Amino acid sequence: MTKPILLNAFDMMTPVHQSPGLWRHPESRVDEFTQLSFWTDLAKTLEDGGFSSLFLADILGVYDVYGGNADVTNRGGVQFPLLDPLVAVPAMAAATKTLGFGVTASVTYEKPYLLARTLTTLDHFTNGRVAWNIVTSYVDSAARNLGLKGQIPHDERYDRADEFMEVMYKLFEGSITPDALKADADANVFVDPGEVHDIGHEGKFFNVPGQALAVPGPQGTPLLFQAGASKRGQEFALDHAEAIFFSGPTPEILRSWVDKVRDGLEERGRARDSVKIFALATVIVDDTDEAAEARLADYRRYVDTESALSLFGGWTGVDLSGASPDDTLEYVSTDANQSALASFTTMAGDKPWTIRDLAEFVALGGRGPVITGSPETIVDEFQRWMDEADIDGFNIAAAVRPADAERFAKYVSPELRRRGLLPEPVDGATVREQLTGSGPRLADDHKGARYRLGEDARV
Repeated sequence: MTKPILLNAFDMMTPVHQSPGLWRHPESRVDEFTQLSFWTDLAKTLEDGGFSSLFLADILGVYDVYGGNADVTNRGGVQFPLLDPLVAVPAMAAATKTLGFGVTASVTYEKPYLLARTLTTLDHFTNGRVAWNIVTSYVDSAARNLGLKGQIPHDERYDRADEFMEVMYKLFEGSITPDALKADADANVFVDPGEVHDIGHEGKFFNVPGQALAVPGPQGTPLLFQAGASKRGQEFALDHAEAIFFSGPTPEILRSWVDKVRDGLEERGRARDSVKIFALATVIVDDTDEAAEARLADYRRYVDTESALSLFGGWTGVDLSGASPDDTLEYVSTDANQSALASFTTMAGDKPWTIRDLAEFVALGGRGPVITGSPETIVDEFQRWMDEADIDGFNIAAAVRPADAERFAKYVSPELRRRGLLPEPVDGATVREQLTGSGPRLADDHKGARYRLGEDARV
């Protein structure tokens, strides 16, 4: 049986997300990104197109590596200025019924005690349609502006993140039972004190002695996304993620990461398919292949390769401003996003990437493929990536926003439905149920389930 294709939209509340320069395209309306209606309209478009969720990226600093400053970043609108996505989620949820919302929050800079309340609030307000993209952050300017002298070393960030997650599980699963809220006027009991417990956490990085601030939402722990492809990032994902997002230029590179994940799950006694894996893709579609190729050629007129190198510098911590366009890209270890550089160097096989190659590739679609063609060609290519990379679906980015999302819903979604490949979201289901096919709470074999109170506790 052909596996259904799960769809998330991949976006960011900023002028340029993955395709520098395309904000100048005449079909772009991204200059409206500061208006709430831009995002509620996008949410409705995605829901109509059968998307399971809107995955919202976020960073907490400015990309100031290229040229040693943020001038190119600012001029090109490269993930700057940037709004807070968590603020907009309740409004988007109110405008939709089934669409989930993946929000990014950093375990390096957030406090677990407060973040647990924020995510639980969103879980309540969305009726269980919120997912948490767990990041450790990689932007050095964020570290400096948030009180550190520099970025915490890469692997240490993940060590700290492991303890952060332990605290979050205790707050989500082990502090207040789902039945604690009684609102019993006759007994004069709103919350049963016997169902509320201090978590008493004392660790290397965190001390949280008390109880959670909010009673559990429909999911308890929100659905957990993770996007690290480094060795340490994959270890973290195997322990915590329910869904993983990879960005790779070819199915072969992606498959090398996917196989490690599925092997690692098996080693931990979990099913190889217990974590859903998504790949980044940018889709340019039209009635025919020829019309789509013409649209791609038109898009290329607007790309901004210098802004693309600024974007790449922000990801990797590598300043390419003084390099010749014909220089070959080489791998160097940094405390930024290690997989971003590895996918164009150590993992690129026999293909040498020049600076020019890199800039032209990143300028349209970021680190993932640009899939171009008629609806039939797009879906054929989706199925090829599904088979060759062994993935479960795609995080779909837009080059021209929101036009590409609207075109996807108009052209590609009907073809997916015609082939029976697009699972229709169910009204009333949580995002965990939509994406994993399991129940609304963490699976029993998930690490976080062992902290659960009550009848569902797994000791």
